Amino acid sequence: MEGDSKTRLILILSISTVLFLVTTVTSCSQVRRQLGRHRQEMEKRLDFEEQASKLVRDKAVLEEKNKKLTVALEEKVTQTDKAAKALSQEELINQSLKEEIEKLSKRIEKLEADLKEALAVKPADSVITK
Repeated sequence: MEGDSKTRLILILSISTVLFLVTTVTSCSQVRRQLGRHRQEMEKRLDFEEQASKLVRDKAVLEEKNKKLTVALEEKVTQTDKAAKALSQEELINQSLKEEIEKLSKRIEKLEADLKEALAVKPADSVITK
């Protein structure tokens, strides 16, 4: 009996040992998988952080370019406004000069007509005085 109980005890301890061994191996396997997932997650986080950092730098660069372009655009608008005002003034001056030329042309035509009349009348006067 005593041998039977020893055998039984050895069997129970062997089964317990095998169960603990299987549990330990399973636990180690799960830890290994979790570590792999954790490593992948950390790599993804680092990649996302790098991308976010790059995007922040790119955003800053683009904002600076935007500011420069906005300033340049404002300068161009100012120059265009000045040019438009100058053009408007030149157009007014040209219109005034055209009107003056028309007045002078009419005056010249009138003087030419008066001169022709005077010349036409003068020969008739000179014929009478002779």
